[in-house]
Amino acid sequence: MQLQGKVALITGGGSGIGEASAKLMAREGAKVAVIGRTKEKLDTTVTDIRQQGGEGLAISADISQPDQMQEVMEKIIAHWGRLDIVFAHAGINGVWASLEELEPEDWQKTLNINLTGTFLTVKYAIPHLKKQGGSIIITSSVNSTRMFSNTGATAYMCSKAGQIALMKAIALELRPCHIRVNAICPGKISTEIDQTTEARDLENLGKEVKFPEGKIPLTNGRAVTPQQVAELVLFLASDASSFISGTEIWIDGAESLVKA
Repeated sequence: MQLQGKVALITGGGSGIGEASAKLMAREGAKVAVIGRTKEKLDTTVTDIRQQGGEGLAISADISQPDQMQEVMEKIIAHWGRLDIVFAHAGINGVWASLEELEPEDWQKTLNINLTGTFLTVKYAIPHLKKQGGSIIITSSVNSTRMFSNTGATAYMCSKAGQIALMKAIALELRPCHIRVNAICPGKISTEIDQTTEARDLENLGKEVKFPEGKIPLTNGRAVTPQQVAELVLFLASDASSFISGTEIWIDGAESLVKA
């Protein structure tokens, strides 16, 4: 099994991509700690992992709070004694509105969870990853550097672009420690993150974006599934990607190239 004996931390592990990744890593031999704010969902993920013969640990925490993320690391180390893989996945869409309508607190909330939360997750994991090396995977988005046609998503796009910059900076910094850092950029996907979007008066904002007619053959109009993204995460977590670091990987069937 690809991850036998390794310990993985996954934020946002109670649903969608995080849940699918947790279950897949567990099937591949990893011991998996799932982090999130809804304990019931985390417990369900861990129950499923244990039922398939794996080891799981549910820890309730807010990734935007430094003290809580330090405690998360302490609990994982106390439980399993090591940390090899970090999948910083948790995030929100936040408020989508014109810049004039976007309140400072809306902007700050999105940045706090998506960007600061990723920073804190990685920051407090590094001392433990340094002991033997490992892999960090960050969930960004096609909206980070490739596609900017989602009107009103300014705060979200900036948070996701910040994650890419963070990934590249720390990939270089952590290279001597044998820690690889990469980002995944999913396209359209139906998960619970859609429920975190608050759209405000977008109907008359900007010009309508027109796309080519027809469907892209590779996707045939379908959204990427959490399982497909989880398989990419598994690859980046495993030794199969041992020479890959400092890069973003888009997983959208090339759709964002058409909609850029």
